[in-house]
Amino acid sequence: MTAAEDAFGPVSVLINNAGIVRFGQIEETEPEVWRKVIEINLTGGYLGIRAVVSTMRKAGGGAIVNISSGAGFTATFGLAAYVSSKWGVRGLTKTAALELGRYNIRVNSIHPGAIRTPILADHAPDAAAMAATMAGAGVGLSAIPRIAEPEEITQMVLFVASDQASFSTGSEFIADGGLLLGPVPQQERAETTVA
Repeated sequence: MTAAEDAFGPVSVLINNAGIVRFGQIEETEPEVWRKVIEINLTGGYLGIRAVVSTMRKAGGGAIVNISSGAGFTATFGLAAYVSSKWGVRGLTKTAALELGRYNIRVNSIHPGAIRTPILADHAPDAAAMAATMAGAGVGLSAIPRIAEPEEITQMVLFVASDQASFSTGSEFIADGGLLLGPVPQQERAETTVA
């Protein structure tokens, strides 16, 4: 924060976006794996918020955007640590919004679905593996049956962090292609776009 303030003045926007995923059922997940996911996905956001509050108060306010996941609204088989961390981000966001609103600091969360990022590529290095990963994530079952591009989430982040969202705090912005709406009936499903 000191380096940022020295270069640019008080910080007015924080995007908490660090995240990892580890696969494994609960009884197979070692405690150190669990802790690593929680530390990066949830504790990292807490540390970011904690570090930025004083500089945002100097700035007269600001916007904090926590990147959670659609997994923060549901259960996903074999992803207990990830799901727990993303549910935790929702609670952290809402509590921070209550605590910081009086300082004109807004805190919101964004909940992406499947996005074409390195985290997916690490688990699906080729088109066939990507198709299998996306099928497992339910992408072909969603209202918009494709993977989103990072720029689509970036646009939402820019909006939520901007003054255009000045009366939103503690809110959850979902960008999951409609996955949380429930599955599209088999006869109505389009072919999933993976390329």
